Amino acid sequence: MEVKRLPALSDNYVFVLYDPQQKIAATVDPAEAKPVLTLLKELNADLVAIFNTHHHFDHVGGNRELKKHYPQAVVYGSAEDEGRIPHQEVFLQEGDTVTFAQRQGEVLFVPGHTSGHIAYYFPPVEGAEVGELFAGDTMFVGGCGRLFEGTPTQMVDSLGKLKALPDQTRLWCAHEYTLKNYQFAISVEPDNPVVQQRYQDVQQARREGQATVPSLLAQEKQTNPFLRWEDKNLQTVTKAKNAVQTFARLRGMKDRF
Repeated sequence: MEVKRLPALSDNYVFVLYDPQQKIAATVDPAEAKPVLTLLKELNADLVAIFNTHHHFDHVGGNRELKKHYPQAVVYGSAEDEGRIPHQEVFLQEGDTVTFAQRQGEVLFVPGHTSGHIAYYFPPVEGAEVGELFAGDTMFVGGCGRLFEGTPTQMVDSLGKLKALPDQTRLWCAHEYTLKNYQFAISVEPDNPVVQQRYQDVQQARREGQATVPSLLAQEKQTNPFLRWEDKNLQTVTKAKNAVQTFARLRGMKDRF
């Protein structure tokens, strides 16, 4: 299974999973149809699945057009999003699995950004050194999603599920927010050398026009402040007494940043 990253809208990424042997493809969070249709034509591949993480328009905006061209493509989404995802046919819950290119993906229920948000995790298989995590807007490189429909407690629990995945997991998040995320990280931890180095690396990548997605979970666990709610330094910065309070205050600081 190959993963293709396509830029869309102003700062979105759409992902296409491709099986070169069977000449089939699936897409994750198609913000718009055009880049997906262009790639499918180049690959001479049939679209068989659309995996949505949540109902926001910049993640499902391409569903209708893609279904016009590939009516056989099955649309997946959260059971909690029934009625909110165009053409949804499969309603997923925590513990369900999806299959593409002989790879089985695990469905994780990760509310917080929205009430029905899910993520898809494809563990490594023989011949693949890393797992693949499609986290939507729950976790970003260096950050996490805003709490539109959920609570800090829910988001800490959701991020905890993703944080528990193996270090050698690639994080495919749906937006290029990394530079702004690490500008915030530096503002709360100016003396953290690991975060400083990460910020410099991200600056260089963006100056060169390179995408910062994917990243490895090992790197996120070290430098993403929203995965480090038990860090004593961050608890001191936020003047918090526990993990959820630390996260909530960090999220509030980021919202105003």
